[in-house]
Amino acid sequence: MTYSKTGRSLGVGPKITFCFNSVQVYKNGKRVLAVTIRFHALDCTMEESFPFHYSLWEYLFSWVGLLFFLLDVVMDILTVVSLYQEENYVSMGLMIFFLLGSSVLLQIFSWVWYSDSLDELETKVEKFAKKKKLIKPFHFLQLGVYLRYTGLMEISTTHFFRQTNTFTEGVAVYLSHDLQMLRLFEAFSESAPQLILMMTLTLQRGELEILTGLKLLSSVASIASTVTTYHRGMRAFLEDKHKMRWTSTAFYFLWNFLLMIPRVAALALFCSVFPCYITAHFLSSWMVLVLVAWSQKTDLMKSHWEWLYRATVGLIWYFSWFNVSEGSIKLKSVVYYSLMGLDTILLLGFWCWKVVEYADSWSTLNPYIVVPTLLGLYVIGILVEIIYYRWFHPTCDKNKIAEPSKPTPIFKVDSVGFRNTTDSGDFEGSPAIADEGPAPPVTGAVKRSRTLAANFF
Repeated sequence: MTYSKTGRSLGVGPKITFCFNSVQVYKNGKRVLAVTIRFHALDCTMEESFPFHYSLWEYLFSWVGLLFFLLDVVMDILTVVSLYQEENYVSMGLMIFFLLGSSVLLQIFSWVWYSDSLDELETKVEKFAKKKKLIKPFHFLQLGVYLRYTGLMEISTTHFFRQTNTFTEGVAVYLSHDLQMLRLFEAFSESAPQLILMMTLTLQRGELEILTGLKLLSSVASIASTVTTYHRGMRAFLEDKHKMRWTSTAFYFLWNFLLMIPRVAALALFCSVFPCYITAHFLSSWMVLVLVAWSQKTDLMKSHWEWLYRATVGLIWYFSWFNVSEGSIKLKSVVYYSLMGLDTILLLGFWCWKVVEYADSWSTLNPYIVVPTLLGLYVIGILVEIIYYRWFHPTCDKNKIAEPSKPTPIFKVDSVGFRNTTDSGDFEGSPAIADEGPAPPVTGAVKRSRTLAANFF
C-alpha cells in the first residue's frame, strides 16, 4: 500500500484564496481512498496592520484621562456629601440623578459596543473577562468603562515597553477612540448638567465671588477640553496626522470654550429665577433636537440601538455643536448656532425681566453688564470658529480616511472530504471552488471610528 500527496492553490480574488491538499491511498495499483482538505483565507478586519501611530504623548494622556476620570468620581461623591450636610435634599437628589443617569448611559453604550465585537477582542484582560463571562456583570456593576481603560493601558504599555508591531498601535488607537467617545457622552450627560446646577445654587445664594467664578470657568474649560480631546482623536484617522499642529487644537478649544460659557450661563441664570420651567425648556428643546438627529439618518450603532445614539446627540446639541452626518459642516453650523443664539437671547431676556422686576437682585449681577458680556463672548466664539474652519480644519473625503490595510490572511480548515474511489482520474472528492463572496461588513470599533471621522471632516 502506497500513498501520494498533491497540493494546489487558486486565487479567486484580491482577498480570498482557496487551497486544496489531497492525500491519495493506493492498494495494488488502485486508489482506494482520497482525503481532501480545503482551506480558505479569512479577511479578518482586526488582524491587519493599521496606518496609525500611537505616540508617547497619547499614551501619557491616556493615563492622565484615567486619573481625571477617577478624580471626577471622588469629587462627585464629595459634592453629594456636602449637599447632604447642608440638608439641600432636592439638589442632592438631582446630583445623584445626573451621576446615575450618566453612568447607566455610558455602560449601555460600552456594552452594546462590546457585544458588537466580542470576537475581535485583542487585550488579555478583555479576553479573560469574556472567557469568564464577566463583561456583562462588569457593566451591570457600572465598571464597564474601567474595563476599557484597563484594556487600553495593557495594550499601550505592552507596545511601548516591548516595541510591538503596528497592529498593536492600531488596536490602541481604536480603544482610545471608544473611551474618548464615552467621555464626550459623560461631559454632556453629567458634567454640563452638574455645572448648571452648581451655578444656579451659587446665584440663588448670592455667593458669586471671584474664586467661585474661577471654579465655574474651570469646569467649563474641562468640558471644552473633553471636546478638544475628541477632536484630536479624530485627527488620528487622517493620513497626514503628523502635520497637525497644536495651534489647531488651541483654536478648537478656544471657540468651544467661548461658545459654551454663554450657553451654560444663560441656562443657569434662567434656572435661578425660573427653576420650575427649566425642565420644560429642556424637554421641549431636546425632543426637537432628537427629531433633527433622526432626520440625519445616523448609522453608528446596531439598528435596534440607533435610537439611543440619536437621543444622546440631542442631549449634546442642547449644549454644544456635534456633527453626526456627512455634508456641509459650515452650513449646518450656521443653522445650529443661529438657533442656539436666539434661544440664549430668549433665556437671558426672561432672566432680565425677572431681575428688573425685583431690583434687589442687582446686588449680585447687573443685567446691563452680564447680557452684553455673554453675547459678546458668543460673537467672539463664532469668529474664532470661523477662523478655525477657514485655516485649520482639515478637509478630506470619506475615501481618504485611514483604514486597516495590508491584510494578513488567516488560514482555516473549511472542510475535510473522504472518498472511496477506484478510478485513476482526478479523484471525485475534489471540492468545487467556491465563488468569492462579498467582502465582510465593517463592524465594531472600525465602523464607529470611520463613520465618526467621516462626519467630523
